[in-house]
Amino acid sequence: MSLLSNRAKSLKPSPTLAINAKAKAMQAQGIRVISFGAGEPDFDTPENIKKAAIKAIEEGFTKYTAVGGIDELKDAIIHKFQRDNQLTYKRSQILVSCGGKHSFYNLAQAIFDHGDEVIIPAPYWVSYPPMVSLAGATPVILNTKEENGFKMTPDELKRAVTPKTKALVLNSPSNPTGSAYTRKELEWIAEIAISHNFFVISDEIYEKIVYDGFEFISIASLSEEIKKRTIIVHGVAKTYSMTGWRIGYTAGPEEIISAMSNIQSQSTSNPTSISQKASVEALTGPQDEVGRMVSAFGQRRNYIVDRLNEIPGVSCYKPAGAFYVFPNFSSYYGRSYQGRRISNSTELADFFLDVARVAVVPGIEFGADPFERLSYATSMEDIKEGIDRIEDSLNKLV
Repeated sequence: MSLLSNRAKSLKPSPTLAINAKAKAMQAQGIRVISFGAGEPDFDTPENIKKAAIKAIEEGFTKYTAVGGIDELKDAIIHKFQRDNQLTYKRSQILVSCGGKHSFYNLAQAIFDHGDEVIIPAPYWVSYPPMVSLAGATPVILNTKEENGFKMTPDELKRAVTPKTKALVLNSPSNPTGSAYTRKELEWIAEIAISHNFFVISDEIYEKIVYDGFEFISIASLSEEIKKRTIIVHGVAKTYSMTGWRIGYTAGPEEIISAMSNIQSQSTSNPTSISQKASVEALTGPQDEVGRMVSAFGQRRNYIVDRLNEIPGVSCYKPAGAFYVFPNFSSYYGRSYQGRRISNSTELADFFLDVARVAVVPGIEFGADPFERLSYATSMEDIKEGIDRIEDSLNKLV
């Protein structure tokens, strides 16, 4: 009898968490490691949100809630969609879960079966394919091109569609590239989804983190017809620096939300009561801190993109949103340092950690081996020193 299920054997841990763990182990040994690995803002959660959580504790709001979230938070989410996206939902179309990842997992379990295909543009967030596979469906990877801003074209999407296509995963702005789709681009995606009758899973968690006046558009807002086929996955983690509070939410067709709620009732049950109260304040309270964070991210983005593009042999797309860059280091593949040959993104990431004392995440984990992901959700001081170290280490490769 096998100790583990085939399902468990097929999984590997999150590479982002693994890189961070190795970097922290080195730091515990007294080694100063600069980490570009973490996908979370380095700012503290705003004070008004923290105070709302403290108030919830003091008032004894520490018991079970409804499985899918308290009505007060569902109403705040409904208001957010009306205010920001001109979208109208009912409470029965909203589910609050234990983070955006949990939201996507519940959704995959609710709508995918064996034989279904799910189109996932690459580079992709590392957890999309495993969660699709865990639901029994087949991830269909659609490779995008750096020269197209890491965005799929109409022809590329049409070629990926088959009679088995159940859904397209759309992450805009994107982790790891920071690319984002314009209204015109979303319109042709919607047209293809409607004509071929598949769902669009729209991961919009970086909605507020956009630059240079880019206008974020939710694909669900384009028409009632595409809204019926769209499930929005969202959360408070990135916008309000609330990664550890673990609150995500989903908006979509009532039947799907109901099925997701049933699944959640048999796994986690309700999200943390205290975090729900904090999230109400995040969505309905002052939004000034969001603008300040995005402004700081914008300055860091400009610096890190310019510095990376100045390194010989490196190209770096300038992201429209999120807080990641995805530079192409493949011109250094095939080079060596002290007998150590660099052949791929994993070996280069290990080289950066061991030689430069800099943590990055290998591009292969996002389905794109020529690249590395660097998060600029860290101080400008660390960004400057980190890029200096990367540049110095690359000069050692021959």
